[in-house]
Amino acid sequence: MSGALAFSALTVGYGGEPVLHEVAFALAPGEVVALLGANGAGKTTLLRALAGFVPVRERMITLDGRDLMRLRPEDRARLGIGQVPEGRSVVAELTVDENLRLGTLWRHRGRERERAVAEVYDLFEPLARRRTSDGHQLSGGERQMLALGRALVSRPRVLTLDEPSLGLAPLVVAQLMATVRDTAARDGMTVLLAEQNVTSALSIADRGVVLNLGRVVADAPAADLSADTALRHAYLGF
Repeated sequence: MSGALAFSALTVGYGGEPVLHEVAFALAPGEVVALLGANGAGKTTLLRALAGFVPVRERMITLDGRDLMRLRPEDRARLGIGQVPEGRSVVAELTVDENLRLGTLWRHRGRERERAVAEVYDLFEPLARRRTSDGHQLSGGERQMLALGRALVSRPRVLTLDEPSLGLAPLVVAQLMATVRDTAARDGMTVLLAEQNVTSALSIADRGVVLNLGRVVADAPAADLSADTALRHAYLGF
């Protein structure tokens, strides 16, 4: 499963001054890249631009060499771009099992759908125990597991996650991060992880890309970013 993703001199804005300025970096198939930076750095805007939800002013985003710029959000999803937005978005009125099956509607049929759902239950035992519970009955950690599971059942080529650790207990965060890392390694899934929990993100990432005021100020192996004291203090807050 290929998932080479590239941003080429990307400039994005909602009107007035751009939020992102000529952002350029690439992700290889199976690579986990942590997208880092303070609030307002442009992390969420970049993920929304990839999904097709905000206007791009200049240049392009490509997946395996294919220009995505003229594609609607639903067409990008069909190409294999999955997302876990901030806020643990699940359908509160549907059960765990129904939420998961939503993620399989256009990607799987029959036995393949059942296999994909079963794999998520194997990954997240709490969801297996609560498969008939409605979304509003879940804890914060269970809702985040469900949001991630619903993205994974579609078997995305590229997965984006926006602040998945926000408000969660450290043990839950560790489980979620390990699942992301293991799935990327197993399936060759490319991952772009926007996260303010820098230590947690860099612990599973191959590389880190640091944004500041909408510009890339660093792009380096995760270990190098962790060891760069000056950069950490200047842009990452630790």
